[in-house]
Amino acid sequence: MDAAGAAAAPASVETISMQAALNRALAEILTEDEKAVVLGEDVGRLGGVFRITDGLQKRFGADRVFDTPLAESGILGMSVGLAMAGFHPIPEVQFDGFAYPAVNQIITQLARMNYRSRGTMPMPVTLRVPSFGGIRAPEHHGESLEALFAHVPGLQVVSPSSPHEAYHLLKYSAARPDPVIFMEPKSRYWQKGAVDFDDSGSPLGSKVVRPGKHLTLVAWGAMVARCLQVAELAAEDGIDIEVLDLRWLKPIDAEGLAASVSRTRRAVVVHEAPLTAGLGAEVAALITQHCFDTLRAPVERVTGFDVPYPSGDLEDEYIPNIDRILFGIQRVLEYRRG
Repeated sequence: MDAAGAAAAPASVETISMQAALNRALAEILTEDEKAVVLGEDVGRLGGVFRITDGLQKRFGADRVFDTPLAESGILGMSVGLAMAGFHPIPEVQFDGFAYPAVNQIITQLARMNYRSRGTMPMPVTLRVPSFGGIRAPEHHGESLEALFAHVPGLQVVSPSSPHEAYHLLKYSAARPDPVIFMEPKSRYWQKGAVDFDDSGSPLGSKVVRPGKHLTLVAWGAMVARCLQVAELAAEDGIDIEVLDLRWLKPIDAEGLAASVSRTRRAVVVHEAPLTAGLGAEVAALITQHCFDTLRAPVERVTGFDVPYPSGDLEDEYIPNIDRILFGIQRVLEYRRG
């Protein structure tokens, strides 16, 4: 069909970057919820180091979008206090590695206050964390902390993979009565994709972003796009790969995970964090628990290495690349028992 005869895209669908999708979501949250506030280093006048909050202070005022001192423990401590006072804070930690100084506040206060108060002090806090690598940044500007946060009772953890998911998952997270760690793949901020603003699909659980029949690739964040690239290459050799975007890293959608792997009977988990005690181990355990009778091979993990997340000049060696993922797929497909 030529361009003149092509069906017009729905008015609710736009092709925008993840940065723009997140910015629009924040603007709508601030418009719809008078108790919502955005805070963090440089999020106000500058609009954030990645410009996610660009223009929000001018539009909503400095009492609702405001800069904080360069103290992550203070940002999270302030957010806990604001939540106790009835506000809905959306703090930003400028880079994922900068979250380390705030781990005390995140674990001992943010995650526990609702439990400690027997439900009288909910913590509707959505902590935005530009996460993972891929931008060739210095030390502590690229990390993969999902296993750290997912291990903590009281926290929910989510990571979008596309502009569409970023928009809908952020709006859903900000409406939650519980603290959510919102891990944004910073390497994907400027990648464009279609966003259906009227999409009525559930923001909960995992999502099959490419159906297949020979093997399931499980990923989240920036690694979803890489796994889609791998699936296209594998298809040239007649290998039909299913790609599952986990989306929620806590709680993990065990039912959706099992449904996908039960169809393909093989699985490879891909993430940027180190292998040992990474979230892929939990995913592999769930697959084994729910799909033991149908699995044709052990679950393979393709991950970062057991070293500190490197600076930019070594990132390409550290982050799972297409070849490493293809080798992981090959090992699973060629596995033979005994």
